[in-house]
Amino acid sequence: MEILETGLHRYIDLLVLRYPQLITTKDCIVEAYRILEESYTNGGKLLVAGNGGSAADAEHIVGELMKGFVNPRKLEADYSEALIAVNKELGRVLSEKLQGALPAIALDGHLALTTAYMNDCEPLLCFAQQINGFGKENDVFLGISTSGNSKNILYAATVAKAKRMKVIGLTGGKDSKLSAMSDVCIQVPEVETYKIQELHLPVYHCLCLMLEDRFFRKG
Repeated sequence: MEILETGLHRYIDLLVLRYPQLITTKDCIVEAYRILEESYTNGGKLLVAGNGGSAADAEHIVGELMKGFVNPRKLEADYSEALIAVNKELGRVLSEKLQGALPAIALDGHLALTTAYMNDCEPLLCFAQQINGFGKENDVFLGISTSGNSKNILYAATVAKAKRMKVIGLTGGKDSKLSAMSDVCIQVPEVETYKIQELHLPVYHCLCLMLEDRFFRKG
C-alpha cells in the first residue's frame, strides 16, 4: 500500500533515527497505527486515559488529533460550501478557520461527571464509566500506564473489550496486566517512570503524524 511507504516507514524511520532505543517498538507502533486507521476509516473515535503525567499525555494526544498537527487540514470544498449556505458571513469564517479533525476524547477531564461518580459510586471506575457511556464498536481505547498495572486503566480496558472495542496499551518495558489484555501494547524500553514518559511522547507523536498523513495528506 502507498501509505505504508509514504507514511509509516518515513515517520518510523525518523523516530528510530532520533530515538534508537525505540527500534524494539517498531512493529507494535505499526500495529497500533493499523488499528487506529481502521477505526477512523469506519467512523470510530479514540478514547484516551492515563494518570498524572500520563493524563497530560492523553490531553496532548487529543490536541494533536483534533486539529492540525504539521499541516493545516483544510476543509473539503463541499463542507465549506455547506457552512456558507447556512450563514454566508459566519460560514466564510468557519470555512477558512476550521480544520479537519480525527475524533478523540481524553477521559481525565469532565469534572462534574467524574467528581459526581467518585463521590456517589467508585473512584477507580471513572474511566470505565466513560468508556461505558462513550464507547462503541469500532472505537479504540488507548490506555497509558507506565507500570501497565493502573487499576482504573485496567477497569476501563475491561469495559472496552466487552464493548468489542480495540485496546492499545502504552507502557514501560515490563510485561503487565495491561500488556496482557491489549490488542497491541507499545512497551518502551525503560523502567523508571520519568524515563518511560520521556519515550511515550515521541511514540504518540509518531502515531499522530502517520494518522494525519493518512487522512489529511497534502496534495
